Amino acid sequence: MHRAAQPRTNGHASPSPATKLAFVDALIASNSLVEAAQLGVEWLARHLRVRQVAIALGDLERPAGARLVLAASHGLPPREVADFAVDLDDREHPLVQALSSPRATTITTPSLDVRLSFATGRCTAYALPFPLAPDADPVGLLLIGGGARDPDVRWLFGLLGRKLVNLRKLRVLALTERRLDRERALLQSILKSVPDPVLLTDPEGRLIVANARAELYFASEEEESEGRRRAVALNNMLFSAALSRHAIEGDELARRELPIVDPSDGSDRLFELMSAPINTPDGPGIVSVLRNVTDLQLAAQEIEDNYRKIRLAEAQVRADRDRLDLIIDSVADPIVVTDAHGATIMTNAPAERLFTAGPDAPVEETLRVRANDAHFSSHVSNLFFLEPTGRFRGELGLADPKTGAPVPLEAISGKIVSEQGEVTAIVTILHDQTEAVEKARLYEQLKRASDLLEQKVRDATTELVRQNELLQRQALELEAASSAKSQFLANMSHEFRTPLNAILGYTSMLLQGVSGPLPAPVTRQLSRVDSNGKHLLTIINDILDIARIEAGRMPLNLARFDVGDLVKEVLAELEPLIERSKLGVRTQVAPKLATLRSDRSKVKQILMNLISNALKFTPSGSVTVSARLNKRKDALLISVADTGIGISKADRETVFQDFRQVDNSPTRQYGGTGLGLAICRRLAAHLGGDIGLVSEVGKGSTFTLVLPFKGRPQAVAGRWEGAAR
Repeated sequence: MHRAAQPRTNGHASPSPATKLAFVDALIASNSLVEAAQLGVEWLARHLRVRQVAIALGDLERPAGARLVLAASHGLPPREVADFAVDLDDREHPLVQALSSPRATTITTPSLDVRLSFATGRCTAYALPFPLAPDADPVGLLLIGGGARDPDVRWLFGLLGRKLVNLRKLRVLALTERRLDRERALLQSILKSVPDPVLLTDPEGRLIVANARAELYFASEEEESEGRRRAVALNNMLFSAALSRHAIEGDELARRELPIVDPSDGSDRLFELMSAPINTPDGPGIVSVLRNVTDLQLAAQEIEDNYRKIRLAEAQVRADRDRLDLIIDSVADPIVVTDAHGATIMTNAPAERLFTAGPDAPVEETLRVRANDAHFSSHVSNLFFLEPTGRFRGELGLADPKTGAPVPLEAISGKIVSEQGEVTAIVTILHDQTEAVEKARLYEQLKRASDLLEQKVRDATTELVRQNELLQRQALELEAASSAKSQFLANMSHEFRTPLNAILGYTSMLLQGVSGPLPAPVTRQLSRVDSNGKHLLTIINDILDIARIEAGRMPLNLARFDVGDLVKEVLAELEPLIERSKLGVRTQVAPKLATLRSDRSKVKQILMNLISNALKFTPSGSVTVSARLNKRKDALLISVADTGIGISKADRETVFQDFRQVDNSPTRQYGGTGLGLAICRRLAAHLGGDIGLVSEVGKGSTFTLVLPFKGRPQAVAGRWEGAAR
């Protein structure tokens, strides 16, 4: 290497600030490395009169910019520019060494592997950006004929170097994003083409990436059926349990069987789960592949069953062979086994008496045996005109060889065929016809008994249908009676209120002194009359409300109102009761709670009853009234929680029944008619909602009113178990 050339005087004036500003604007507007390099080369040639200059940059189209190519040049032959390329792995190359030098490097062009025709035979290489910081990553080289210590040239080096660094970062980022997009698309294509479910989850089992096959078993949408969502939830629970076991055992590659449910048809599936931990940019994860081994398990089980059946069959054959010998010898009916030509192979003792005569037997006995044999051979010959698996049944009129008495027999014959379809033997069993006649007689008796039983069943069915019709008529009569009862209660409650209101009115007038001052004893008695009259009016109103709801005559006055204002209004009206109870009453109404569209008076009646009960059944502690929106259920929840006596699990539904309390004894501590909560639940149902209860004896109770937040009141249906949680 040589020292940089001595300063040259090019005889040009320094560019004006306007010219520099225009160059800066053009450089800022450029968005590619080649364009920025070309701007720098043109500015050096035009304004600083540089005759030969070139800018070499890393080739980003190759992996990691593995070579230097000329991005822009001036004053050099086009062919040399096109052929120029330097491998960055060649650490001995002068340009590669100059690329990491913080100072300008003078290079003689003949020492270059690729010739560049600089006029002086040498050039000065500047690492861009120049000067190069110790920890900086150079973007390329600026090759200039001779030297360049002009301040304007150095200014250009710094400005152009920084711009090229920024553009390279953007280019590298774009290439990286493009490569990542291709790899992501390739990964998605691979995952889609895999027939087995593939999942990537975090250590807690939450799904990160899954192919379509995995989403079939482990993902569901809100609009899908409840059965499918439950099946998916069960699959996720089983899968998380399997991953937890993997985490406990600490296996690098775990294999285990995982039973899951097919959400499409609810059938059971058995998968082999293979899980392995990996590290992702977001933290540790677990890759899981599930192979469907349901058919494999069924096949293995079927093979095992077949093996077991074969072993059992072999044992059975051996046992049957032994039993056959015993049976043939012990069976009372004659059994004859012949070959395909009619020759006798095997007989039992009864058959021998019919078809065998001793050498010393009389001639008559021998003739009878031959006659029996002829009849039997004629019967067996009929089998050869049947199908290979056919059986032949016929009557044989044989004779007892010893006595000559006729023996009516029924012969049943069947062929034993080999695997090649050849007849190997014929088995014939002879039954005494007398026994067959007896069986036919027994069968007729059984048939008559069966017909009699069927007739009795038909009669019983007819009677059952008649009884069902009677029950249906009784149900209709009961429904009509219940409706009439409800109508009667509604009418009578109205009739009761009219004179009772008059009594309360006159009592109030007397207490107010309209007819003049009253003695103190009379005032006390009238106060008791007024108090009991109001209590009786409350009971009548409750009965009227229940009757109107059952009779379907409870109107709804729907309007929008603020829930927070309603809670404040109810607490204000209950202020005397709150002061007497000496309990702390708190409210927790969610901020910015939208208005509710419902019947304000009925919602207020429910809250009045729930808060009054909480104050009544809480000896000490506090009562909390809260309101919040459940977006998942699209419903408004108003809860009244107390620290009172609580309700046992067995009595949680009892308190919502008419005229029922937890303690119904005449000596109970707390009074009341037992209609409050029953009316509250019926009003809530009439508004399209419900009332949930969570309670524990000795720790308090939480009653939650659930109302539909949007739509008509009938939008919310069913029991809201655990709504207070």
